[in-house]
Amino acid sequence: MWKAKGLLTAVLLGVALCICGCSTDVEGPSDATDGGETVKIGVLHSLSGTMAISETSLRDVVLMAVEEINAAGGVLGKQIEPVVVDPASDWPLFNEKAKELITSHKVAATFGCWTSVSRKSVLPTFEEYNQLLFYPVQYEGEEQSLNVFYTGASPNQQLIPAAKYMKDEDYKKFYLLGTDYVFPRTANKVLKAYLLSVGVPEENIAEEYTPFHHQDYQTIVGKIKAFAAGGNACVMSTINGDSNVPFYKEFANQGLTADDCPIMAFSVAEDELRAMDVPPLVGHLAAWNYYQSIDSPENKTFVANFKAYCEKNNLPGGSARVTDDPIEAAYYGVYVWKAAVEKAGSFDVDAVRKAVYGLKFDAPGGAKEMHASNQHTLKPVYIGEIKADGQFEIISSSDGLVSPDSYSPHLHPDGDFPAPTGGPKT
Repeated sequence: MWKAKGLLTAVLLGVALCICGCSTDVEGPSDATDGGETVKIGVLHSLSGTMAISETSLRDVVLMAVEEINAAGGVLGKQIEPVVVDPASDWPLFNEKAKELITSHKVAATFGCWTSVSRKSVLPTFEEYNQLLFYPVQYEGEEQSLNVFYTGASPNQQLIPAAKYMKDEDYKKFYLLGTDYVFPRTANKVLKAYLLSVGVPEENIAEEYTPFHHQDYQTIVGKIKAFAAGGNACVMSTINGDSNVPFYKEFANQGLTADDCPIMAFSVAEDELRAMDVPPLVGHLAAWNYYQSIDSPENKTFVANFKAYCEKNNLPGGSARVTDDPIEAAYYGVYVWKAAVEKAGSFDVDAVRKAVYGLKFDAPGGAKEMHASNQHTLKPVYIGEIKADGQFEIISSSDGLVSPDSYSPHLHPDGDFPAPTGGPKT
């Protein structure tokens, strides 16, 4: 079971939270605790729309973490009361729901968002009110807000190691395919800058984007097939959401395999594979910082607890549910907040922020650490290969934890990085 250094957490008990009963239309107290026996947190994930395929599980695991913490006595003697909202894969609605959580429900912190466009949508609100968002998904970097803790990967913890791995495996042509929004476009700027810096000719780099919820990949896969005809080609995929299902299906339909042209994915993990026909995908790759297949007693306990939690609460998939990188990052984000609150002895945002810096902790996938100043997380890097059972075999790993860069040196070669935004009001 997860623990912060020096903090003991309880095993999962049988008292379930009512997931659907976390009302969003009841007025919140005058502050996060109101001197009472509970403290509110916000859960801001899409439960409908194109991103529900990925985000619903993050809602589930945040609530599991809350249940565990409450069973162990809560935070500073208070039970956590989660307020769950559904921004429905609608980016302006994310901001409306964030403001509702902060101003109406008076939450102490919020756990949420997946896409960078949703995070960018809510960022001005968190900075305006000097509130904290724990963001659990790998992203494109080029941001450092004092109001966000990034528990997912920065580009040098996912994008660059993946590109380096493919280059070291002697791939010479790179098809950069993504969904048309800020993460893929900025990620591909980073990838392209890196690839050019290591000698890949510009004519060997293709780049293309499709809208959210795009379904027809016949023409694009035809282009990829032609691009890969000479061999030594790969796809670097930043497709997000449910578009991954028709993309991989069309890839297989046109007879392409990992031997012909492997896909290195940055937004496909075990949870997304549950919605796909996996056998044709065997051999394709992904870069993450956690896999369910990590073989440790702590991770096996986490996986078993999540399956049991989903079954007990009659969640879709029940005991067949899986864990993955964003699920782990969403889970330990709640515990990082708890540890920081207890270290600070307060729910005050500025005190909690200070307490997060440099925090060392044991997550399900192993030891991790919050950066001492830049809001991000030190974590290992793994390259995984899809297996027929929908799991990943780890085929490459970093030597220990990789320190995160909030801004990529490939986009800022002069080292002139922007100053952090947000933070305390003066």
